[in-house]
Amino acid sequence: MNPILPKKYYIPDVEARQWNNGRMYLYGSNDWPGERYYCSDIYRVFSSDDLCVWRNEGISFTGREEGENHAAEPGILYAPDCMYIDGKYYLFYCQSKGEEGIAVSDYPQGPFCGAKPIKYADRTQIDPAVFVDDDGTVYYYWGQVSAKAGILDIEKRAIKKETIIDGILTEKEHGFHEGISMRKRNGIYYLVYTDISRGRATSIGYATSLSPLGPFKKQGIIIDNTGCDPGSWNNHGSIAEFRGQWYVFYHRSTHNSEFSRRVCVEPIYFDENGLIREVEMTTQGIHGPIKASVCMDAANACLLHGGIYIDSDGKEETFYEYLGHIKSGDWAAYKYLQFDGRETALVIRCRKGKNCKVFVRLDNPEGQLIAQGNLRTGKNCMKLIKQVSGRHALYLCFDGTEEDLQIVDLQFAVG
Repeated sequence: MNPILPKKYYIPDVEARQWNNGRMYLYGSNDWPGERYYCSDIYRVFSSDDLCVWRNEGISFTGREEGENHAAEPGILYAPDCMYIDGKYYLFYCQSKGEEGIAVSDYPQGPFCGAKPIKYADRTQIDPAVFVDDDGTVYYYWGQVSAKAGILDIEKRAIKKETIIDGILTEKEHGFHEGISMRKRNGIYYLVYTDISRGRATSIGYATSLSPLGPFKKQGIIIDNTGCDPGSWNNHGSIAEFRGQWYVFYHRSTHNSEFSRRVCVEPIYFDENGLIREVEMTTQGIHGPIKASVCMDAANACLLHGGIYIDSDGKEETFYEYLGHIKSGDWAAYKYLQFDGRETALVIRCRKGKNCKVFVRLDNPEGQLIAQGNLRTGKNCMKLIKQVSGRHALYLCFDGTEEDLQIVDLQFAVG
């Protein structure tokens, strides 16, 4: 179910890597919920053997001058990548001051130590991506607006200056904004990146080539996170194969901001020409429709309309997320739920608020009305107007302004 990590972890800019132990590892930035800036001075690593249950592997690297696993210079850490090369795991990091560097570990989760800058990775760009081709050549990609690439000498911690190409992706030709990720499938090289061609940097687009250094032809959009939050600006992620299926890992903003971003995942599919069709954001994620009788956090909404947004309160053990800041005409959508016809009522639990009317509809904001009622603090039980069967999107449509309302979770009761 999306987002995929425990709610208190806000991990954007994810590179998903499956290593030889069979587990998938996530390497990303670290946002703090509710803050008004990108990233922080730590990286966390998460891993899973089924893409469903994720294990927090702990802090792998920091921008602090303490311990051994820290950057060569102190500062905020932007989007990373990780690659297994010659028996070692190499972390590639970048910072708000412009430094790009390498740290190394014997383990995929780190800690990553011995950080050194990457020579010839200029300090005006961000978001490194690394790719090892079948012949063992290591390629390095980075940049904003105009992407650069070159061959990396891992021992010298330097890009081979004579191999550097500027403009392998550009904003004008490809809609390139930032956030490169490289993969290879069936002899085709895929550069995945933050795409601004729809007017805002909310899309993940991709371009393909028969060579790791291009030229690259833009092919389309993989996913667009427009509608995840009123203030959302960017999207950054990667594609990865796991047990024969390919997925796109991306992030959504919360807290009515460009920040407080959380990783999500959707399955993707290639046609006979190796092209990827665009997929939609869902609540269900990779495992199919969610059984309607499962208790679902209200913060798992995949689409929001109006001023409503996902917020949070508390810290550590008392931390929780909620759906709030609701005004008339707002709605929240959950895609998709599976009904078996035995559901008799919808229970919505609120921590705060009163007298906000909700209309529960199927498939779209004007769709079939199946329940309605007034929301207030506590459990609100609304009997279904008629039985429902099959797979449906669920829409909570609101009438009445209730700034203080905090919707925590919802669940269909079975008679």
